[in-house]
Amino acid sequence: MNTVKTTLETETSNCLAGFHALSDPLRVHVIERLRTQEMCVCDLCGELDVSQSKLSFHLRVLKDAGLVRARPQGRWTYYSLNLPQFVVLEQYLSDYRRYSPIIPTRLCDDGE
Repeated sequence: MNTVKTTLETETSNCLAGFHALSDPLRVHVIERLRTQEMCVCDLCGELDVSQSKLSFHLRVLKDAGLVRARPQGRWTYYSLNLPQFVVLEQYLSDYRRYSPIIPTRLCDDGE
């Protein structure tokens, strides 16, 4: 039973990190750019008109959340989407739709 709880806590923590990573507009723009191809940091900086240090911070958040993968090559790092982690987030949200029926509110007792 303890293993199940630990697994559930880990999955929830991963989802929270993913949703946090997607809560910033710049990070969403990065995700949109990576939708169709792997990109180098230098190209992302140019397309998003942002400094490399600022972009590196946001890429680290996305990477820590498991949403992007980094592949170093020479002096540059290339980023791509980690699609299995998007499936985890999608599954998390779809579980709410499937397993969370809307139950009518029970009336509160005013004590009268």
